[in-house]
Amino acid sequence: MEMKDVRARAREAMKGYCRVCPVCDGRACSGEVPGMGGLGTGSAFRANVTALAGVKLNMRLMHGAAQPDTATSALGLDFDIPVLAAPIGGVSFNMGGALSEDAYVDAILGGCRASGIVGCTGDGVPPFIIDAALGGIRKVDGHGIVFIKPWDGEELEQKLEAAFDTGARVFGMDVDAAGLITLRKMGRPVSPKTPEQLREIIAMVHAAGGKFILKGVMTVDEAELAITVGADAIVVSNHGGRVLDHTPGTAEVLPDIAEAVHGRICIIVDGGVRDGVDVLKMLALGADLVMIGRPFAVAAIGGGQEGVAAYVAALKAQLTQAMVLTGCANVAEADRRILYGFKR
Repeated sequence: MEMKDVRARAREAMKGYCRVCPVCDGRACSGEVPGMGGLGTGSAFRANVTALAGVKLNMRLMHGAAQPDTATSALGLDFDIPVLAAPIGGVSFNMGGALSEDAYVDAILGGCRASGIVGCTGDGVPPFIIDAALGGIRKVDGHGIVFIKPWDGEELEQKLEAAFDTGARVFGMDVDAAGLITLRKMGRPVSPKTPEQLREIIAMVHAAGGKFILKGVMTVDEAELAITVGADAIVVSNHGGRVLDHTPGTAEVLPDIAEAVHGRICIIVDGGVRDGVDVLKMLALGADLVMIGRPFAVAAIGGGQEGVAAYVAALKAQLTQAMVLTGCANVAEADRRILYGFKR
């Protein structure tokens, strides 16, 4: 399956919700939430893309890295390339409903598993979103990461307990969903969590034998706090620019966060990543793993599991070529020496 065909099918299927632009930069879809756009002016969405585009690479060809190793391991999981499919829910009101929630989750998880990487599942309202997520994780024998939103009260604990029964070993909370407008419109607001609340949640996950990812860290102090409360990983993320207008791009804040906490916690990043070259840039800026959202949604809507696998194959080819051309024999060698003009 060719990605051009996948994108053409997705463009038709997502008409009115996503234009599947040649360059997915948030300019055409500003304010389209629900939908695939960024909140308000779309500034935060665009900042993710422009910040990453501003990172330049040093080309080096006098080396022996002719066949780079793209594989890595983190959080007890193995990855053929250091990529995760981001947790996205609400296919009907964000993507047009061309696929059911179940079919979308199956495409993401199945395509990722077949490609040697890991998919994440989302949460939300109505209940079929989490039902599809948990059911999909069971179908792939726990090969996925369940993300639960920062609900108040018993709902959070109940959903986490249900997630433990799927066979998954890694769980996350997208605290960057706090205040998400789509949930507020449905009468189900979510809220930030105090350090004490997070300690309790993480202790619950650890007691169940799992690892915990805290998604939505954009500052050094909160990265440090994530370590203090016991998180196993953070996702440097502004929720794709969908919750707070005028935030910086993740590629802008990642270097300072990585400098402060690298080696003490697994660092994942998302935001504006479109191809394998972008993946390499994020690794060089300090990430251990890279999470990708909208392009995986397009791949799933346009081609199901085959479309997801085709996208991962394209990512791997692009990443491999970029590693050859920057002299990286493996992903661990993708550091700041390959970045042009990086002063930190």
